[in-house]
Amino acid sequence: MRADPQVLPGRFRGLSVKLIATIVVVILAAGIAIYVPSIATFRVNWLDDRLRVGVVAARVLDAVPDVMSLPRNLTDRLLTAAGADAIVYRREGQSQLIELADAPTPREAVTADMRQRDPFTVIIGAFDTLLSGGGRTLRIVGAGDAEESLVELLMPERPLYVEMVAYSRNILVLSFIIAGITAFVLYVFVSQLFIQPVERLTRNILAFRQAPEDGTLIITPSSRRDEIGILERELAAMEAEIYSMLRQRRHLADLGLAVAKINHDLRNTLTSAQLLSDQVVALDDPKIQRLAPRLVNTLDKAIGFAQSVLDYGRESATPPRPAPVDLNALVDDAAFDAGLAGHPSIVFTNDVPPDMQANVDAAQMTRVLVNLVKNAREALEAAGSRVSSPRIAVAAEEMSEGMTISVTDNGPGLPPRARANLFVAFEGSARAGGTGLGLAIARELTEGHGGRLLLADAPEGTRFDIILPAGALVR
Repeated sequence: MRADPQVLPGRFRGLSVKLIATIVVVILAAGIAIYVPSIATFRVNWLDDRLRVGVVAARVLDAVPDVMSLPRNLTDRLLTAAGADAIVYRREGQSQLIELADAPTPREAVTADMRQRDPFTVIIGAFDTLLSGGGRTLRIVGAGDAEESLVELLMPERPLYVEMVAYSRNILVLSFIIAGITAFVLYVFVSQLFIQPVERLTRNILAFRQAPEDGTLIITPSSRRDEIGILERELAAMEAEIYSMLRQRRHLADLGLAVAKINHDLRNTLTSAQLLSDQVVALDDPKIQRLAPRLVNTLDKAIGFAQSVLDYGRESATPPRPAPVDLNALVDDAAFDAGLAGHPSIVFTNDVPPDMQANVDAAQMTRVLVNLVKNAREALEAAGSRVSSPRIAVAAEEMSEGMTISVTDNGPGLPPRARANLFVAFEGSARAGGTGLGLAIARELTEGHGGRLLLADAPEGTRFDIILPAGALVR
């Protein structure tokens, strides 16, 4: 059954959209990877700026013996410059404090120790600020100018939160702009180099599949030297070969139909002649008695030839349906169908182990064995007295690559002409007047099982090996 034709994907399901989406996602992912350390650095720099103002205030405090004597407008200007509500300067176990006159009551406090600058700490601190909403009191701690001095700033977290949110928004907008521009540029570039050629190849394959007999649908390769150019040239060559094969097949089909009709009428005519020859054989004339057997034999060959051609023409390409079968019994059935049961002169030996099973199509494998055994029987019958004790043997053995079924006879062997055209229909016969269809059919059926049919070397006679893959052996 022929599969339903495929169609090109819709506008939002093709390679173009997938390419743009992939580029945007990758760029945004890269932006996120850059944003994380960037926002942490932004927070550290912001806190360092505030801390530096606190250090300046600490110098003032360190220079004045009595902090209380400082003018209020000076302390307020120091605190306003730092954006702090209070500054604490600690040195040698002593603390000095300046704070705004109307400083609000400290809310929930969070400490930012600027002496700890490892990446994990600063990144966690940045995201803690972003997720806090900016409603807490920030306690910034850092080292002062003097040895073993410490500066602390108390300030609302809101200004830091607002500036970090604005910075994040700018980074996000910039990432989308960069992603959009990059995606567009890459899309235009990649579309010209890859997407459009792939779409052209896809459309051609779909169209050619619908009408392979139309020679105008064979793709015209471009002059590209890369992989797509190679693909175009190989596709063009393949389509040309398919086109030629289909034309040849159509001609052969028409010729075969005509030959089949002629062959059918010829077989009917030969059958009528055979009936007349049977009546002639019954006459008592000595000349007729001497010539009649030759006439009957010639008619039998002609009818057999006509029948084999008709059978080959009706041969179908049905895929095998493997199932476990008793190989020993299958060989016995094939020998019976090949005319060896009770044969007066040929000894048949079934050397297949009684317990061996094969996973094959019983009907098709029987036909393969029948053709091989029948060819061996006819070769021995044609040899006549030239072969003493004629015999045919079928054996099977397990191999590393699967199993091998051998059909051996001790006949005269195949002539050079038959060996040169082995498995070629109408040319590979070892008998005069033979069609060679048996071996051609046997090879096709064996290959359908994934195996091979070979002419093996034998000390005498002829030996054919059926080599089946590992899946054909039932263990």
